[in-house]
Amino acid sequence: MDPIALFRAWMIDAEAKEPNDPNALALATATADGAPSVRMVLLKSLDERGFAFYTNAESRKGAELAENPRAAMCFHWKSLRRQVRIEGLVSELPDAEADAYFHSRSRGSQIGAVASRQSRPLSSREALEERVQVIEERYPDAVPRPQFWRGYVLWPERIEFWVNGAERLHDRFLFLRADSAWVKEQLYP
Repeated sequence: MDPIALFRAWMIDAEAKEPNDPNALALATATADGAPSVRMVLLKSLDERGFAFYTNAESRKGAELAENPRAAMCFHWKSLRRQVRIEGLVSELPDAEADAYFHSRSRGSQIGAVASRQSRPLSSREALEERVQVIEERYPDAVPRPQFWRGYVLWPERIEFWVNGAERLHDRFLFLRADSAWVKEQLYP
């Protein structure tokens, strides 16, 4: 069984039944010395390279990925009573892909990405709104993708599928990458 095909099938179910952001995932990163942090991001694509998302490379997650290019993702679809955990290596997507995705976003989202100094202290909401206004005036037409705004892809080495079971007797299936193939194991709940 191919875990990527199974994930795609589960995502189709989630897109049909989850009321908000079925592509939301918890992304866990860690510093070089192993201090973890986690936050929600959105899966933007899945292909033979892995699971792609976009963010500010100067953010905490961007800095952690630069120090330690390993991460974990967790999708939880409460209404479906399913969860998928993914672990692996993270690399940057090519600039052309980051450009294309950045320019597919709304103008407001593009301006917000340029204006945000993500994860850094903010003196006030007004300071952020002033930065947004400056960016809007600077770029009355096209907004260039800032160099710090990048795409990343997690190449999976482990994928675990979890299905809620009665009396906490959940079904858990772990797929481990072994060269170009996957090895499947069933796990205790």
